[in-house]
Amino acid sequence: AASAPKPLPSSGPKSLREMPHPLATSSSEEMGPALTPSPDLLLPRSIADKDLSLPNGTPMDTSSPASSSSLLNRLQLDDDLDVETRDLFVTVDDPKKHVCTMETYITYRVTTKTTRAEFDLPEYSVRRRYQDFDWLRNKLEESQPTHLIPPLPEKFVVKGVVDRFSEEFVETRRKALDKFLKRITDHPVLSFNEHFNVFLTAKDLNAYKKQGMALLSKMGESVKYVTGGYKLRSRPLEFAAIGDYLDTFSLKLGTIDRIAQRIIKEQLEYLVELREYGPVYSTWGGLEVELSEPLEGVSACIGNCCTALEELSEDMTEDFLPVLREYILYAESMKNVLKKRDQVQAEYEAKLEAVALKREDRPKVPTDVEKCQDRVECFNADLKADMERWQNNKRQDFRQLLMGMADKNIQYYEKVCVT
Repeated sequence: AASAPKPLPSSGPKSLREMPHPLATSSSEEMGPALTPSPDLLLPRSIADKDLSLPNGTPMDTSSPASSSSLLNRLQLDDDLDVETRDLFVTVDDPKKHVCTMETYITYRVTTKTTRAEFDLPEYSVRRRYQDFDWLRNKLEESQPTHLIPPLPEKFVVKGVVDRFSEEFVETRRKALDKFLKRITDHPVLSFNEHFNVFLTAKDLNAYKKQGMALLSKMGESVKYVTGGYKLRSRPLEFAAIGDYLDTFSLKLGTIDRIAQRIIKEQLEYLVELREYGPVYSTWGGLEVELSEPLEGVSACIGNCCTALEELSEDMTEDFLPVLREYILYAESMKNVLKKRDQVQAEYEAKLEAVALKREDRPKVPTDVEKCQDRVECFNADLKADMERWQNNKRQDFRQLLMGMADKNIQYYEKVCVT
C-alpha cells in the first residue's frame, strides 16, 4: 500500500526541484537535480542581508543611488561572448513618410536574408510601420510567456523632441527598431516563432492581424494562470537576487538618464549663448582695425567651440540616451517575466497543498499538478537562460557605449583647446 502523503515543504531557500512531492513514497526517485544558479548572479547569503553581487563578483549596494558613475564603474566590460553561427539576418532601413486623408505615418523597410528551411525564399523585403512592430511584440509575449521579449522604443515623442516626423527622430527610432529585430533574430527560441516569420515575410500583415483577433481571447486564457490570485510563499533565493539586482539596476540607470538629460539641456542652452557671443567680436573687429586680427581670432575660436559642442550634444542625444532608455525598459520587461514565474510557482504550491489535504489511500498525482510543475521548471530554465544572455548583451553594449562616449569627449576637448 502506498504511504500517506508527505506534508508540503516550504519553498524557502530550496529550489522547486529539490522539493519532495507530497504524494511520493519513500522509495520514489528524486524529481531531478537541483537548479544551479546563473553564473552571472551570485546568490546572497540571505535575503535580509541584501548582499548581492554583480556579474564580476563585486558586491552590489542596494541603497539609494550614489554618483552616476558608481554603477558604470562596476560593470564587467569584457568581450567573452560566444560567437554563434547565424543563418538569419534582418535589417531596418529606408524610412518613408506616408500622408493619407486620415493620418500621417512612417514606414520602414524590413529586409530579411536567411538559409533556414522555415522560409520559402532566401530573401524578403517588406514595409512595416511602428504599430506592426508593436503587434509583433504583443504576439511574442502571448505565445512565449516564459521568455524575455526585447523592448520597443517608446511610442510617444521623447522629451525635448517636438516633431516626430523630423529626420533626427525618425533615424533614432529606425535604429531602435533595427536593434529590436536583431535581438529577436539572435534569440534561439524567439527567432523561430511563427509570428516573427509572418512579420518578416507577409506582404499584407493586416490580413494576419484580423485572423489573430479571433484567437486573441483564447491566447489570453492560456496565459491567464500567470495573473491568478495565488500568493507566493517565498521566492527562491536566486530569483530574489535577480529581482533585487533589476531594482537596483533600474534605479541607477534612471539616475544616470536624468542627469544626462539635464546635461544635454544645459549644453543646448550654453550653445545658444555661444552663437550670440561669437558675432559680437566680429562686429567689434570691424570697428577697430588695430584689434581686428585678435578679435576675429576670438570669434573663430567661439565658432569652433559651437560646432564641437553641437556635435557632442547630438552624439549624447542620438547614441547615449537611447541605450540608457532601452535598458531601463529591458529591466522592466525582465521584472514582468519574473512576476509571471512567481505566479506559476504560487499556483503550483497551492495545487500541491490541495492534493496533500485529500489524504487518499492510493493517491495519484493529478495531471494538472504535473503540468503546473512543468510550467514552473520551464519558467525557471528560460528565465535564467534569458538573464544570462541579457547580461552578455548588456556588457557588450555598455562597453561600446562608454568607450564611444569617452572618445567623443576626448575629440571635443581636442577641438576646443587652443594650443
